[in-house]
Amino acid sequence: MKASIDSIETFGLVDGPGIRCVVFFNGCKLRCKYCHNPEMWKKREENYTPEELVKKIKRCEPYFKKSGGVTFSGGEPLLHSEFIIETSKLLKLDNIHIALDTSGVGLGDYEKILPYMDLILLDVKYTTPEGYYNITGTKMGEVEKFIDVCNRMNKKIWIRQVIVPGINDTYEYMDSLVQYLQHIHNIERVDFLPFHRLGREKYIKLGIPYPYEDKPDMDKEKCNQLYDYFQKRYFK
Repeated sequence: MKASIDSIETFGLVDGPGIRCVVFFNGCKLRCKYCHNPEMWKKREENYTPEELVKKIKRCEPYFKKSGGVTFSGGEPLLHSEFIIETSKLLKLDNIHIALDTSGVGLGDYEKILPYMDLILLDVKYTTPEGYYNITGTKMGEVEKFIDVCNRMNKKIWIRQVIVPGINDTYEYMDSLVQYLQHIHNIERVDFLPFHRLGREKYIKLGIPYPYEDKPDMDKEKCNQLYDYFQKRYFK
Protein backbone atom coordinates (compact mmCIF):
# COMPACT_ATOMS: atom_id res chain seq x y z
CA MET A 1 0.00 0.00 0.00
CA LYS A 2 1.28 3.45 -0.98
CA ALA A 3 -0.03 7.02 -1.04
CA SER A 4 0.69 10.12 -3.09
CA ILE A 5 2.37 12.62 -0.74
CA ASP A 6 3.39 16.05 -1.99
CA SER A 7 5.61 17.11 0.90
CA ILE A 8 6.29 16.81 4.63
CA GLU A 9 6.77 19.81 6.90
CA THR A 10 8.84 18.82 9.91
CA PHE A 11 8.33 21.88 12.16
CA GLY A 12 4.74 23.07 11.72
CA LEU A 13 3.41 25.55 14.27
CA VAL A 14 -0.11 26.37 13.00
CA ASP A 15 -1.65 22.98 12.22
CA GLY A 16 -2.72 21.80 15.65
CA PRO A 17 -1.36 21.94 19.20
CA GLY A 18 2.39 22.15 19.79
CA ILE A 19 5.00 21.46 17.13
CA ARG A 20 3.62 19.31 14.29
CA CYS A 21 4.97 17.09 11.57
CA VAL A 22 2.57 18.00 8.73
CA VAL A 23 2.01 15.52 5.88
CA PHE A 24 0.52 17.00 2.69
CA PHE A 25 -1.38 14.47 0.57
CA ASN A 26 -2.13 14.99 -3.12
CA GLY A 27 -5.68 14.89 -4.47
CA CYS A 28 -8.81 16.92 -3.72
CA LYS A 29 -12.39 16.86 -4.97
CA LEU A 30 -12.92 20.58 -4.34
CA ARG A 31 -11.70 23.48 -6.47
CA CYS A 32 -11.84 26.28 -3.92
CA LYS A 33 -11.34 29.68 -5.51
CA TYR A 34 -8.99 30.78 -2.75
CA CYS A 35 -6.93 27.56 -2.68
CA HIS A 36 -3.19 28.28 -2.50
CA ASN A 37 -2.11 24.69 -3.25
CA PRO A 38 -3.51 23.93 -6.74
CA GLU A 39 -0.51 21.68 -7.40
CA MET A 40 -2.06 19.22 -4.92
CA TRP A 41 -5.47 18.93 -6.62
CA LYS A 42 -4.57 15.79 -8.54
CA LYS A 43 -3.03 12.60 -7.22
CA ARG A 44 0.45 11.91 -8.55
CA GLU A 45 2.86 9.00 -8.22
CA GLU A 46 2.38 7.01 -5.02
CA ASN A 47 5.65 7.45 -3.17
CA TYR A 48 5.30 6.34 0.47
CA THR A 49 4.25 3.21 2.31
CA PRO A 50 2.84 3.57 5.86
CA GLU A 51 6.06 2.14 7.28
CA GLU A 52 8.23 4.58 5.32
CA LEU A 53 6.10 7.54 6.39
CA VAL A 54 6.11 6.53 10.05
CA LYS A 55 9.88 6.16 9.96
CA LYS A 56 10.21 9.72 8.66
CA ILE A 57 7.68 11.07 11.18
CA LYS A 58 9.44 9.46 14.11
CA ARG A 59 12.63 11.31 13.22
CA CYS A 60 10.69 14.46 14.21
CA GLU A 61 9.51 13.05 17.53
CA PRO A 62 12.28 14.76 19.56
CA TYR A 63 10.80 18.10 18.38
CA PHE A 64 7.09 17.57 18.91
CA LYS A 65 7.35 15.21 21.92
CA LYS A 66 4.14 14.93 24.00
CA SER A 67 2.75 18.42 23.33
CA GLY A 68 2.74 18.15 19.53
CA GLY A 69 2.26 15.39 17.00
CA VAL A 70 1.32 14.66 13.39
CA THR A 71 -1.17 16.49 11.17
CA PHE A 72 -2.48 14.91 7.95
CA SER A 73 -3.24 17.70 5.48
CA GLY A 74 -3.35 18.29 1.74
CA GLY A 75 -4.92 18.38 -0.73
CA GLU A 76 -7.49 16.22 1.01
CA PRO A 77 -6.20 13.48 3.31
CA LEU A 78 -9.62 11.80 3.45
CA LEU A 79 -8.99 10.55 -0.10
CA HIS A 80 -6.25 8.35 1.39
CA SER A 81 -8.26 6.91 4.28
CA GLU A 82 -6.98 3.30 4.14
CA PHE A 83 -3.38 4.50 4.02
CA ILE A 84 -3.94 6.91 6.92
CA ILE A 85 -5.63 4.21 9.00
CA GLU A 86 -2.65 1.87 8.60
CA THR A 87 -0.21 4.71 9.31
CA SER A 88 -2.19 5.78 12.38
CA LYS A 89 -2.18 2.27 13.80
CA LEU A 90 1.62 2.39 13.76
CA LEU A 91 1.76 5.91 15.22
CA LYS A 92 -0.56 4.97 18.07
CA LEU A 93 1.90 2.28 19.18
CA ASP A 94 3.92 5.28 20.44
CA ASN A 95 0.86 7.30 21.54
CA ILE A 96 1.55 10.03 18.97
CA HIS A 97 -1.16 12.72 18.75
CA ILE A 98 -2.85 12.76 15.32
CA ALA A 99 -4.77 15.67 13.78
CA LEU A 100 -6.70 15.69 10.50
CA ASP A 101 -6.80 18.96 8.51
CA THR A 102 -9.74 18.48 6.16
CA SER A 103 -12.56 19.97 4.13
CA GLY A 104 -14.69 16.99 5.17
CA VAL A 105 -15.11 15.80 1.58
CA GLY A 106 -13.63 12.35 1.19
CA LEU A 107 -14.67 8.80 0.32
CA GLY A 108 -17.50 8.46 2.82
CA ASP A 109 -15.83 5.91 5.10
CA TYR A 110 -15.55 8.37 7.97
CA GLU A 111 -16.58 5.90 10.70
CA LYS A 112 -13.44 3.91 9.88
CA ILE A 113 -10.84 6.69 9.91
CA LEU A 114 -12.12 9.03 12.64
CA PRO A 115 -11.48 6.67 15.59
CA TYR A 116 -7.74 7.18 14.99
CA MET A 117 -7.95 10.98 14.93
CA ASP A 118 -7.41 12.95 18.16
CA LEU A 119 -8.38 16.30 16.61
CA ILE A 120 -10.18 17.55 13.50
CA LEU A 121 -9.18 20.83 11.85
CA LEU A 122 -12.30 21.49 9.77
CA ASP A 123 -12.18 24.07 6.98
CA VAL A 124 -15.56 25.79 6.72
CA LYS A 125 -15.98 27.03 3.16
CA TYR A 126 -19.33 28.81 3.46
CA THR A 127 -22.50 28.60 5.51
CA THR A 128 -25.09 28.21 2.75
CA PRO A 129 -25.39 25.66 -0.09
CA GLU A 130 -25.29 28.40 -2.73
CA GLY A 131 -22.22 30.11 -1.32
CA TYR A 132 -20.48 26.78 -0.72
CA TYR A 133 -21.03 25.70 -4.34
CA ASN A 134 -19.84 29.07 -5.66
CA ILE A 135 -16.53 28.76 -3.79
CA THR A 136 -15.84 25.01 -4.14
CA GLY A 137 -17.67 23.90 -7.30
CA THR A 138 -19.18 21.08 -5.24
CA LYS A 139 -22.46 20.55 -3.40
CA MET A 140 -22.55 20.77 0.38
CA GLY A 141 -23.95 17.33 1.17
CA GLU A 142 -20.70 15.44 1.72
CA VAL A 143 -19.28 17.78 4.35
CA GLU A 144 -22.59 17.55 6.22
CA LYS A 145 -22.21 13.75 6.29
CA PHE A 146 -18.70 14.17 7.69
CA ILE A 147 -19.89 16.60 10.38
CA ASP A 148 -22.66 14.19 11.37
CA VAL A 149 -20.13 11.39 11.94
CA CYS A 150 -17.85 13.75 13.91
CA ASN A 151 -20.81 14.68 16.11
CA ARG A 152 -21.79 11.06 16.72
CA MET A 153 -18.20 10.14 17.61
CA ASN A 154 -17.67 13.23 19.80
CA LYS A 155 -14.52 14.31 17.98
CA LYS A 156 -12.72 17.44 19.13
CA ILE A 157 -12.84 20.11 16.41
CA TRP A 158 -11.00 23.30 15.54
CA ILE A 159 -12.79 25.42 12.93
CA ARG A 160 -10.91 27.31 10.23
CA GLN A 161 -12.62 29.99 8.16
CA VAL A 162 -10.90 31.85 5.32
CA ILE A 163 -12.11 35.47 5.10
CA VAL A 164 -12.21 36.83 1.54
CA PRO A 165 -12.88 40.49 0.60
CA GLY A 166 -16.29 40.89 -1.01
CA ILE A 167 -17.27 37.29 -0.29
CA ASN A 168 -17.70 36.78 3.46
CA ASP A 169 -16.14 39.85 5.09
CA THR A 170 -19.42 41.18 6.46
CA TYR A 171 -21.14 41.22 9.83
CA GLU A 172 -24.10 39.48 8.20
CA TYR A 173 -21.86 36.55 7.31
CA MET A 174 -20.50 36.49 10.85
CA ASP A 175 -24.07 36.10 12.11
CA SER A 176 -24.65 33.22 9.67
CA LEU A 177 -21.39 31.58 10.78
CA VAL A 178 -22.47 31.75 14.43
CA GLN A 179 -25.72 30.07 13.46
CA TYR A 180 -24.06 27.44 11.25
CA LEU A 181 -21.59 26.36 13.91
CA GLN A 182 -24.41 25.56 16.33
CA HIS A 183 -24.86 22.16 14.67
CA ILE A 184 -21.20 21.18 15.07
CA HIS A 185 -20.38 19.67 18.47
CA ASN A 186 -17.17 19.85 20.53
CA ILE A 187 -15.70 22.96 18.89
CA GLU A 188 -12.64 23.95 20.93
CA ARG A 189 -11.56 27.00 18.93
CA VAL A 190 -12.36 28.99 15.79
CA ASP A 191 -9.63 30.61 13.67
CA PHE A 192 -10.06 33.18 10.92
CA LEU A 193 -7.51 33.00 8.08
CA PRO A 194 -7.17 36.23 6.04
CA PHE A 195 -7.23 35.59 2.28
CA HIS A 196 -3.89 36.19 0.56
CA ARG A 197 -2.66 36.02 -3.04
CA LEU A 198 0.55 34.09 -2.34
CA GLY A 199 -0.68 31.11 -4.37
CA ARG A 200 -1.27 33.16 -7.54
CA GLU A 201 2.12 32.35 -9.08
CA LYS A 202 1.39 28.62 -8.77
CA TYR A 203 -1.75 29.04 -10.91
CA ILE A 204 0.25 30.91 -13.54
CA LYS A 205 2.93 28.20 -13.68
CA LEU A 206 0.24 25.51 -13.99
CA GLY A 207 -1.63 27.42 -16.70
CA ILE A 208 -4.76 27.73 -14.55
CA PRO A 209 -6.75 31.00 -14.47
CA TYR A 210 -6.52 32.58 -11.02
CA PRO A 211 -10.15 32.76 -9.78
CA TYR A 212 -9.74 35.75 -7.47
CA GLU A 213 -7.62 37.95 -9.72
CA ASP A 214 -9.81 40.89 -8.70
CA LYS A 215 -9.41 40.30 -4.95
CA PRO A 216 -6.81 42.09 -2.82
CA ASP A 217 -5.30 40.49 0.26
CA MET A 218 -7.73 40.58 3.15
CA ASP A 219 -7.09 43.54 5.43
CA LYS A 220 -5.86 41.99 8.69
CA GLU A 221 -7.25 44.79 10.87
CA LYS A 222 -10.73 44.35 9.40
CA CYS A 223 -10.39 40.57 9.79
CA ASN A 224 -9.59 41.09 13.47
CA GLN A 225 -12.63 43.35 13.84
CA LEU A 226 -14.86 40.70 12.28
CA TYR A 227 -13.37 38.09 14.59
CA ASP A 228 -14.05 40.25 17.65
CA TYR A 229 -17.66 40.62 16.50
CA PHE A 230 -17.94 36.87 15.93
CA GLN A 231 -16.41 36.01 19.30
CA LYS A 232 -18.83 38.19 21.23
CA ARG A 233 -21.77 36.37 19.66
CA TYR A 234 -20.45 32.83 19.48
CA PHE A 235 -18.71 32.56 22.83
CA LYS A 236 -21.26 34.50 24.87
